Amino acid sequence: MFSKKRTEYFTKDSWDKEQIARLRSEIDSADAVVIGAGAGLSTSAGFTYSGERFRQYFFDFEERYGFHDMYSGGFFVMQVEPEISWAYWARNIYINRYLDAPKPVYENLLDLVRNKDYFVITTNVDHQFQKAGFDKKRLFYTQGDYGLFQSADPSIRKTYDNEEWVMKAMEAQGFIRDEAGVFQVPEGRSIRMRIPTDLIPKCPDGGGDVVMNLRSDDSFVEDEGWHRAAAAYSEFLEVHKNRRVLYLELGVGANTPVIIKHPFWQMTMANEKAVYACLNYGEAFAPEEIRDRFICINGDIREILMELEALDQKGTATASL
Repeated sequence: MFSKKRTEYFTKDSWDKEQIARLRSEIDSADAVVIGAGAGLSTSAGFTYSGERFRQYFFDFEERYGFHDMYSGGFFVMQVEPEISWAYWARNIYINRYLDAPKPVYENLLDLVRNKDYFVITTNVDHQFQKAGFDKKRLFYTQGDYGLFQSADPSIRKTYDNEEWVMKAMEAQGFIRDEAGVFQVPEGRSIRMRIPTDLIPKCPDGGGDVVMNLRSDDSFVEDEGWHRAAAAYSEFLEVHKNRRVLYLELGVGANTPVIIKHPFWQMTMANEKAVYACLNYGEAFAPEEIRDRFICINGDIREILMELEALDQKGTATASL
């Protein structure tokens, strides 16, 4: 399909201003922009799974069980009683789905494409595109949504909104809302690391257990909304396949390249009017087959977006970081 030879470009310290200007020009002149977003975009927006953000809401889990990040904790709590496991997941869902990102990276991105014909495909499950104001009809969340449960019974192919349950579970643990309505640990850090047994979430249809609607195996539920979004994405690609398209990849790693990265390369190669752009911290690269039509910039996505916003449509600097 593609040769193993790849080209990598530009550490932050050696950003080529011409490349920034070229990318801004491509955004402005494209007939359509297809955005492919991975975990690196949310990381740039401040959605980190360790450090202070983790300790603020999971200090008690860290002290008792010894894990130091939300990702590891998700596996660990599978082994404990459900009242504790679901207390953990209520906190995890709350801060990664119902809170706004700490930094306005998604809003910065929307500002760049607001007046363009765009579509977003993302492996992120944190709902930040919609929270930032992106058009819901132009979004395809391929890997699920932290805001949804699905039945543990594989025969029930539906999803269920979990917001009401999450808020009740946070209150049941003793978190209190501040003036902005955000749950915080009260003074004295006197919170409970469990929820009442009768608050353990159950499937509204079958009455059995529920699990997160996150793709991990073939039990993942692709509900009606998922299929509508998939169809809308396919239609968008088909309509624009021979036009001037910018495939803008943001923070996509190498874990699932067949969802965004490889298709973007293939579609760029198939359309001589298309351009592929990769913005990533430490993983900005592209195959030699599209060497004449790619832009790779290695660095923090937030800083790159700010540089792009600092250019007017003629590529002239109008502001600085």
